[in-house]
Amino acid sequence: MRLKKLPSEFQEALPILEKIRKAGYEAYFVGGSVRDAILGRPIHDVDIASSSYPEETKAIFERTIDVGIEHGTVLVLENHQEYEITTFRTEDVYVDFRRPSAVNFVRSLEEDLKRRDFTVNSFALSEEGEIIDLFNGLEDLENRILRAVGVATERFNEDALRIMRGFRFQASLGFDLEEATFKAMTECAPLLEKISVERVFIELDKLLLAPFWRKGLEGVIASQSYQYLPLLQNSQSSLEKLFQLSMDYTFTSSEQAWAALLLTLDENKVSAFFKKWKTSRDFAKKVEQLVEIYRLREKASLNRRDVYRYDRSLLLSAEELRQAHGLPVDFQVIEEMYDSLAIHDKHEIVVNGGMLMKEYGLKPGPGLGQVLSAIEWAIVDGELENDKQAIGDFLSRYLEVKKGEAWAILLLKN
Repeated sequence: MRLKKLPSEFQEALPILEKIRKAGYEAYFVGGSVRDAILGRPIHDVDIASSSYPEETKAIFERTIDVGIEHGTVLVLENHQEYEITTFRTEDVYVDFRRPSAVNFVRSLEEDLKRRDFTVNSFALSEEGEIIDLFNGLEDLENRILRAVGVATERFNEDALRIMRGFRFQASLGFDLEEATFKAMTECAPLLEKISVERVFIELDKLLLAPFWRKGLEGVIASQSYQYLPLLQNSQSSLEKLFQLSMDYTFTSSEQAWAALLLTLDENKVSAFFKKWKTSRDFAKKVEQLVEIYRLREKASLNRRDVYRYDRSLLLSAEELRQAHGLPVDFQVIEEMYDSLAIHDKHEIVVNGGMLMKEYGLKPGPGLGQVLSAIEWAIVDGELENDKQAIGDFLSRYLEVKKGEAWAILLLKN
């Protein structure tokens, strides 16, 4: 098969292939980008494989970086672009179900393509647009099938992360898993416990954000792979609740997808959950807030204080989840309430603790914090203008009311 026209991403990279070939070596576009070109999908990363060894590749180009030279990869900087050039290679025995004990550089494209995961990811593309298909990947593309290259159990024993990648490809492509491949994934699923949780998170995250996420998640459930993922053991019934979302719904962000997952799990310790998954604190916090907003909405409409506490995008994201569950939504009300707030952060208040101590003679301590909170919430509630004079008048009235309380006496004591 020959592509009638190379996508622009490949055309821009053609000078790289031409330079390698002029130096006496073979070079091809390889991997998922070739698959996506055949399917007419957007192309993200252009990967190039070559018969030139790393040092030989470096000799061809003026500007290179050793990004993974021990594995045969050299980053080439050319025409304001970056391209990873990887030497054809074979791999020795895998010692930890993820990394080979050694990598051997070879001159054979066929040997290189043999080690790849699925047939639809094992294409090579020449600069003339010729598709090199050694494992009937084109037929599998036509039939919308995901099939492991060679012996399936060997591929998943070599790298158990390929199990999650398989389900992720299901979710992104909408393909079915070939029977022997799915059986091998199921048998090898316990090996997922050997894989770093960060890598598993990336694959599951991509799966949830993909257009056919239901299909990918069904595979995770049917294979029992979830039993070997952090804090998802014995969660089949909970995971299946995600299918209650409207059929055409796709998640709009990673935070929303994981919030939906935690809500189905009825997980209350969100921070501890993501600590096990080793995500960033910022990500965990946003998901936790999304879960909080959703649960607030289960009880009642949001008030001004609720809207003030959270970022607009999270408020609307939680509302989208309600809509996906077929529940009543208040998008316009939330937007209008958010826009009507005089402040969206306490740092926008025209006074601060230092000013209150200097201009009103207040003392530092817990009492000062209570005064600042009272000012903040009065502004949020629309009862007080964010104005120094108005805040001064409010402060006088407030302290008059509170003057009999112990903290207020200490706050004003000379």
